[in-house]
Amino acid sequence: MAAIAAAGRRVLPRGWAHFGLQVGIWIGFYITYLGVRSLADRNPAQAFVNGFRVIDFERRFLHGFVEQTAQRVADSSHLLVTAAAWTYWNSEFTTIGLALLWVYLRRHEHFVRFRNTILLANVSGLLGYVLMPTAPPWMFPNEGFVDKVNHSSGVVSFFANPYAAMPSLHAADALIVGVFLVWTSRRLFSKVVWALWPAWVWFCVLATANHFVVDVAAGIVVALLALAVVAWTPRLLRRGAAPEIPVIANLL
Repeated sequence: MAAIAAAGRRVLPRGWAHFGLQVGIWIGFYITYLGVRSLADRNPAQAFVNGFRVIDFERRFLHGFVEQTAQRVADSSHLLVTAAAWTYWNSEFTTIGLALLWVYLRRHEHFVRFRNTILLANVSGLLGYVLMPTAPPWMFPNEGFVDKVNHSSGVVSFFANPYAAMPSLHAADALIVGVFLVWTSRRLFSKVVWALWPAWVWFCVLATANHFVVDVAAGIVVALLALAVVAWTPRLLRRGAAPEIPVIANLL
């Protein structure tokens, strides 16, 4: 036990207790996610109605489906399709978890802001799933969308929210991760990779028919709002705080 405690003091910026608290926050969020998911899953008919509304919107105002264009590009290479599917499944909990861990250990001064931005964006997305459950493109094969990640798997069905298309938290979280890792990385190569990360994830969720382009746009808006709120809230609180009373100099 003493060795574990000593290792924690060497590696963890604020010790095991603080690290455990952060893990607990994420476990609590995941349990909340599962609860909200159960609410969103209760109305599949409304989810399909909303999905058809998105399809009609894109057909009317975009004059076609960007998603199907992305699918044709991905279909040009088996490697590209595989990479897109792998990215879809790992861009959320895997990439976000590793990014949070890296920032916690190596750029700890930025961790709270990073964590709070991710949490705010995801809570906003969960509200969207309850208020507007939306079936994803792969549930509309008659419209020309093709499922590229095999949602029929029992494991996939357990972990995935089938009607969590609007907004796309894949799109939102990828943008937030990209922003913070560009900001905190010191090497040019790393900055370039993470600057491209959001666009790659956006392409992948379209190419695998897991999100409409409207979902992606909504996810980007959610991310930008979360970034702005978390960045500006401390400044607004400082402005609203009572001014400090200046110390009167002793003139004697």
